[in-house]
Amino acid sequence: MKRKALDLILTGGGAVLAVILIAAGALLLWGNNFSANQVHNQLAMQQVYFPTKAQLAHPTGTEVKKTMIPYLSPYAGQQVLTGTQAQVYATHFIRVHLSEMPFGGVYAKVSAASRAHPTTAKLAGLVDTVFKGTTLRSMLLEAYGFSIFGNLAFDGALAAFAAAGLMLILTGMGLWHITRTPVEVEFPKSLGSASAKAA
Repeated sequence: MKRKALDLILTGGGAVLAVILIAAGALLLWGNNFSANQVHNQLAMQQVYFPTKAQLAHPTGTEVKKTMIPYLSPYAGQQVLTGTQAQVYATHFIRVHLSEMPFGGVYAKVSAASRAHPTTAKLAGLVDTVFKGTTLRSMLLEAYGFSIFGNLAFDGALAAFAAAGLMLILTGMGLWHITRTPVEVEFPKSLGSASAKAA
């Protein structure tokens, strides 16, 4: 095979791969943007806010509740709008409060106790409170999980663009090599040498 023909095939393949990688990177960036917008917009509608600095400065309750302050302080008074904020609020605010409720705030246990004592109004109210808390916590953690996929898409986009840049450099080098390769050169060179000797 002529070396110039081989160079053209490899260079063309590199150019096609670069285009594919650029398209993949663009799609991944779109996915990241879509994820970030969805998480922000859905959380914004819920209007969930972290406790203010004043509220955190005077925590009420047990020592367990005081352990949540280092996690909540960086977001004091802010609205929950990002996946990271949602995870912090769900894990270090809601979960802590649920853990201090009867039955550890575990819905299945509270519900079972309420069914065992159907006439106890206090248990019925507890079921409602725990259900709301665990539901909000699960929705916030779902938003956090969705945001992680968006972050991974962004990382993938960067990797795709970096690979595309490398392929474009290699394609350019291939084009440069094509212009410097004589038409008669064979690949591998041993084929050209053998042909010359046979002649």
